[in-house]
This record gives sequence, structure tokens and C-alpha cells, in this order.
Amino acid sequence: MSFTETEERRALRAAVAELGAKYGSSYYVEKARAGEKTDELWAEAGRLGYLGVNVPEEYGGGGGGIGDLAAVCEELAAAGCPLLLMVVSPAICATIIARSGTEGQKKQWLPRFADGSVKMAFAITEPDAGSNAHRITTTARRDGDGWVLNGQKTFISGVDESDAVLFVCRTEDQKGNLRPSLFIVPTDAPGFGFTPIDMEIVSPEKQFVCHLDDVRLPYDALVGDEDGGLLQLFAGLNPERIMASAMGAGIGRLALGKATAYAKDRQVFKTPIGAHQGLAHPLAAAKIELELARLMGQKAAALYDEGDDMGAGEAANMAKYATAEAAIHCVDQAIQTHGGNGLTTEYGVGMLAGVVRLMRIAPVSREMILNFVAQHSLGLPKSY
Repeated sequence: MSFTETEERRALRAAVAELGAKYGSSYYVEKARAGEKTDELWAEAGRLGYLGVNVPEEYGGGGGGIGDLAAVCEELAAAGCPLLLMVVSPAICATIIARSGTEGQKKQWLPRFADGSVKMAFAITEPDAGSNAHRITTTARRDGDGWVLNGQKTFISGVDESDAVLFVCRTEDQKGNLRPSLFIVPTDAPGFGFTPIDMEIVSPEKQFVCHLDDVRLPYDALVGDEDGGLLQLFAGLNPERIMASAMGAGIGRLALGKATAYAKDRQVFKTPIGAHQGLAHPLAAAKIELELARLMGQKAAALYDEGDDMGAGEAANMAKYATAEAAIHCVDQAIQTHGGNGLTTEYGVGMLAGVVRLMRIAPVSREMILNFVAQHSLGLPKSY
């Protein structure tokens, strides 16, 4: 593994940063506060090929890896446009379909993931099955040459702007530990409904409770094998953690950029406040933490792209943990550097606090990551 990104990756970052700057924080926040979507940015990113960098070339994508898509996600977030559905649609859903889908599913979906003309949400969390996915009760029952799905999911992102949702279910007769079955459910399928969850976070992407009430699907709605096992699911969950880490890194960079610019210009006692170690040192410490977290994210992406799913799982969890902590530190110190201005709408720093705080909870909580590292990395007894 090289600690220096390829020339192609650096060029990709530069091009995406240019696109992000064209829209910027003001565009993103205005859309979010107006209850609108970032459709213009998504469509342009799709046309330019940025949303499909990890889709195989034979299906219209760039043929790159999750590291390339993570770079796109990070640069957009650093420009003030953290697109949550990038973590879900091209990272989780497109990856699962590319690795486990039938040829028909690949031809139907992957070209549209590549050009951004389709969005797909992902549904795994349930009211009584959050961190413990083995308690999932959403079921799929064979019915003739198709399936009937029943159940409920919660905290599902972007359902209102998606064409379909990839649901994690268990087959009706399955008992014990989860052997997931994955189904593509069109959002206009009879029996499928969704209701919004009121959130305090400023984001164009909304959260929903999804209801499946005798939703009938053809047999080929199944992705991969029936009771396909956790490896099939982790084909999407490891990229999810890598992408979450990249988004957090971008937001951390955005916050630090705002803080350092302010610290260079703001004068209180005849000199810029950035000259005072009471502000300079905390910003420097946050920068160090962020760069260390970014390295772990790059390691996780490299392991995943090399096909080391187990190694990528460990690194992706560590990256997500480290980046969440670093991003929170960056945003908190940026607010402190701005003083009262850090909580004004004009400077656009305070609204980042809710976004990065969520990273300690989703897509996997910091406590569950610590459980994973204690058990799998350190070999300690399982605690739950």
C-alpha cells in the first residue's frame, strides 16, 4: 500500500473539488432549509461520471474501486455538500448488485447508478433491531414464482427521492442468527409505504419509517442467494463505513478551513487570534487527528479493493470510529474559534455540529465498533 495517492486519484479529487466549489455550502444549506433536494448537483456529478467511478466499465462506470468513490464523497463534503445518498446508493447498493446480482440486475441497475439517473435507498435497521441485526423480523415468504414481504424498517435515508429500496430480510422459516436475503423493492410497489421522521439535523436527505404490507415481488427481485449469509451483506456494509469515514473527513476539512481562515483575519488584541497558542494548538491537534483518521480510511478502502473483506472490515470500523471523533473535534474547535459567530447562520459552522455528532451513532455506533475491536482485534471475550 502506498501512502501517496495515484496521479489519477489526485486528478479526480481536483475535478470533484472544482464541481463542489461551483455549488458550495450556501447551495446545500439553502436546499436543506427549504426542504428541497440537491438534484442539480447529483445530476451533474452523474453526468461527469463521478457517481459511477466504482461501477465496472462494462456497465458504464469508471471501473475504479471504493477508494475512488470515497474520494468523490470526501471532496464534495469538504466543499460543503455532504451527499448522504452517496454513502447509500452507489456505495452500498451498487456494490452489492455488482458483486452478488444476476446479469439481468446488473444490466438494469448498474448503468443508471453510473450516470446518476437512479437512486436506491438501503433498509436494514428496525425499531427492535438496531445494533443487533440478528433480531430482524422483516420476512420474505415464497409465493408461487415470487415473494411476499412484510415488516417495518426505520431511519431509512432518502426514500422519498429513490426509485427503489434494497431491503434486508429473513426468509419466513429462518430461525436463529440472520442469514440475510436482499430484495429490491420499487418505491411505488403496492403495499409499500413510508412516513417521514422529524429530525433536528439540517440535511436535504430525510429519514423515514418504511412499511411493507404484503408487498408482492417477482422472484428476480432477490439479489444474490436466498439466505445468502453475512458476507453478501458486508459487501455493502464495509463500503458504507468507508464512505461514512470519507464524508466525516470532508466535513472535518470544511470546519478546519473555516476556522483557520477566521483565525487568520480576526483580531482582538492587535494580532490575529490564530497567533495565540490557545487557539492555534487545538486547531493543530484537530488537524493531526483528522489526517490520522484519513489514513485509516484509505487503508480500509485499499484492503477492500484488494478483496480482503475481513481486513477491510476491521479497518473500516476503525476508520469510521477515528473519523467521527476527529470530525467532532474539528467542528467543536471551529465553533470555539469563531466564538459567538460560530453559532450564527452567516458563518455556517454551528449547523455542522449535528451532522458530525450523528457519526458517533450511525451507520454503526462507536460502542459497537469498540465491541468489534475488543473481540476481533484484541481477542477478548464477547461482551454481549
